Amino acid sequence: MNAVTPLPPPASGSRVNLRSSKGRGWNGFGAALLGVSAGVHRIPAMPHHVVGVHVGPPVMARCVTSEYRLSRIQAHGDADVIPAGLEGQWTDESDCTILSIWISEPFASETLEQLDVRPGHARIRPQLQMRDPRFQHLAWALRAELESDDISDPLYAESLCTAMVVRLIDGGATSAALESRRRKLAPRTTARLVEFIEGNLDQRLTLDELAALAQLSVPHFKVLFRETLGMPVHRYVVQRRVERAKALLLQGKLSTSQVALETGFSHQSHMAHWMNRLLGLTPREIAKARGDDAMRIGV
Repeated sequence: MNAVTPLPPPASGSRVNLRSSKGRGWNGFGAALLGVSAGVHRIPAMPHHVVGVHVGPPVMARCVTSEYRLSRIQAHGDADVIPAGLEGQWTDESDCTILSIWISEPFASETLEQLDVRPGHARIRPQLQMRDPRFQHLAWALRAELESDDISDPLYAESLCTAMVVRLIDGGATSAALESRRRKLAPRTTARLVEFIEGNLDQRLTLDELAALAQLSVPHFKVLFRETLGMPVHRYVVQRRVERAKALLLQGKLSTSQVALETGFSHQSHMAHWMNRLLGLTPREIAKARGDDAMRIGV
């Protein structure tokens, strides 16, 4: 899933880009937090899928597309799904904030092709005021990544967006299908994956290459990996990077910046963020621990 990340859709109304995923290394998808003024906003047909998630206090809005016409109070977390090629018009009675998520057609198509569903069902359909708690959870996680000053591994955002595509198909019917097929990775496959991850912690890892190594589709791979290793792919990779970084810091042979590069973190602050989150310790505190003191630091 290495398509070029598309640009946000233009609009006729006043919109202020409060935060953008540009520069975060997300490929085939992206997001922006937009400040939207009251008034009419026309969104032309775009070559990519767009999901707008309302953030904050309720706002009265009227929406018109080629397939829908709806007046409603847009509440926090409500989402409008606009597939590629569909245009629309939105009228907001007061200022509001929107989390805009866009997904390229190649990214969505590749995900859909890997799902074991009937072709007629394997597409993203237009929806207005979608209220799906699971999709909201994914959207808020992506928003947290967007607003974080520390740029995380793109593998996490890619996992979130893949899950969003799965969730958007028939309200998550494909998620249920994947759950019903749930089992675990074969021991030999697990060993091969662990060995590959360990040997490439300093590299940018993607869901595509890990799933290919397991000879599985990305959606199915994510489910089986979590069942086998007890945590999502991105969390396992980050945890192993933290553990490797801790060991290198305790050795005291490399500087903190060198350790960050050797373990695949984008910079020192990114490594410090995850060390503090997973270990409750800063790199400096770990680096000071030597000899007997090191034995008292647990991962």
